[in-house]
Amino acid sequence: MPAVPADPRRRVYAAVALLAVSLAALAAVTLAQPNVLVDLLVYRAEGRAVLDGTDLYGFTVTEWDLPATYPPFAALLFVPVAWLPLPLAQTLVAVGNAALLAWLVHLSLRLAGRRTTPAALIAATALGLWLEPVFQTFVFGQINLALTCLVLWDLTRPDGARGKGLAIGVAAGIKLTPAIFAVHLLLTGRVRAGLTALAGFAGTAAVGAAALPGASADFWTRRMFETGRVGKAWIVDNQSLQGLVARLLHTPEPGPLWLAPAAAAGLLGLWLARRAHLRGRAAWEVLAVAGTALLVSPISWSHHWVWCVPLLAVLAAAVPPGRRRWVLGAVAALFAARTHWLVPHSGDLDLRLPWWQQPLASPYPLLALGLAAYAAWRLRGPRHRTTPRPFPAPRARRAASSGERPVGN
Repeated sequence: MPAVPADPRRRVYAAVALLAVSLAALAAVTLAQPNVLVDLLVYRAEGRAVLDGTDLYGFTVTEWDLPATYPPFAALLFVPVAWLPLPLAQTLVAVGNAALLAWLVHLSLRLAGRRTTPAALIAATALGLWLEPVFQTFVFGQINLALTCLVLWDLTRPDGARGKGLAIGVAAGIKLTPAIFAVHLLLTGRVRAGLTALAGFAGTAAVGAAALPGASADFWTRRMFETGRVGKAWIVDNQSLQGLVARLLHTPEPGPLWLAPAAAAGLLGLWLARRAHLRGRAAWEVLAVAGTALLVSPISWSHHWVWCVPLLAVLAAAVPPGRRRWVLGAVAALFAARTHWLVPHSGDLDLRLPWWQQPLASPYPLLALGLAAYAAWRLRGPRHRTTPRPFPAPRARRAASSGERPVGN
């Protein structure tokens, strides 16, 4: 006797119940953290500095002395947060991040060329809350999900779409790292979109300069080069290539010992992205640029790696069915295991880890390097040019850490 398909409405109800339980558990765990929503406190202080006309880059907040690190344009966007009572601001940020995660799941599936049902989207959102980068974004009250959604929404629009690149430019104006996507657009011949992104970025700088001329001069001539004010590069919180090298060599200042591999990783990543673009592999193109940005940035806190959500979606679409369960399970486990929080990391213990703990302390950059090596192997050989598309055509529908030490925002 053939199986009777489940009622789609029951699946939705079950997914909603799963999401409700997941959110409730997340709220309970988050409130138990000693540093809950500390980055939101920095954002509020930035907004208050704009309202009061005080030095935007001269204050620190919380017991960890966290400073402002974003361009002045971001501080202007944080003004409404300074107006709201703190409990209301915390609630709105948590709810907003939950909605952004759902949007990111949707955009990630679109990037992967897959359609989904409402039940699958809700269930994926519920499970995605427990990926460590996403969990940490909620714990700190961070804006990573918003920036990733801006960039991914822009990139998954068709080439030639009106204003394509503008959202990337705005994201870069809030936090500089997304500017690498504008460079990639130019390198892949999408000059109009790349110039639009650069114009959007310049526009945010102009707005910041008009509203906060002193802070703008301070940031663009001095503060943007002070990577040390963001936080210590060698602590396990930092999952960039610099953090990996510093811990591996047991030195807080790796200097050229990380600059050389960072330059090599940057060139390799952009080359891989361009090669993937020329072969019409838009999803891997986007992930290559994102992984490159996270690797070469002097500091990529673990919560910056929310690009794990589109990575998992693309793997689900690309890996053959026979191996899909194992590959997805391994990658999801890596992003949920929080191994970098399990190694000794109080004080300067991050710099004294034995060799066998090094992979546990740097899981994300090691995964990114491994995927880059695999992509380079897969893209070897003669180029077979295809017509690049902004994202694959949809296929048929088919069946977070202890947070002991808050870091720069």
